[in-house]
Amino acid sequence: MIEANDVRPGNLVWYYDLYMNETVFEVEGMLDGFIYSSTLPKSKLSLANVHPLSLDTGYLRSLGFVRGDRAHGEDENVYSYKYNRNDSVYVRDEGYAFQFLAAAPGLLVPYGQPVVHVHQLQNLFYCLTGQEL
Repeated sequence: MIEANDVRPGNLVWYYDLYMNETVFEVEGMLDGFIYSSTLPKSKLSLANVHPLSLDTGYLRSLGFVRGDRAHGEDENVYSYKYNRNDSVYVRDEGYAFQFLAAAPGLLVPYGQPVVHVHQLQNLFYCLTGQEL
């Protein structure tokens, strides 16, 4: 189950479909304990039936993050997303969670709490950049 104040339109979440398959969908809206999406069978689901999507490196890559390249002296556990000409968002794979990093002169400094779900990454990215991931 996911909390209502933790999800917003544009987030990726999942539910069990009729055949008990985990089905991923994008949230289009929320109202009175229901999440709405035009891809759902009845266009809405109760919050009790919606689950957070676990974040992994596959989702990072599918969302546009690029893994660090050892040949260029980069940490292979750090993924970056260039969202404008000058700035990037950095995330380090900690094995159990993903830690956001801030670029400082000559190094990357961790900040905030680690994230473990795709919607948490999407929400923090939106807060930092004002853009959807």
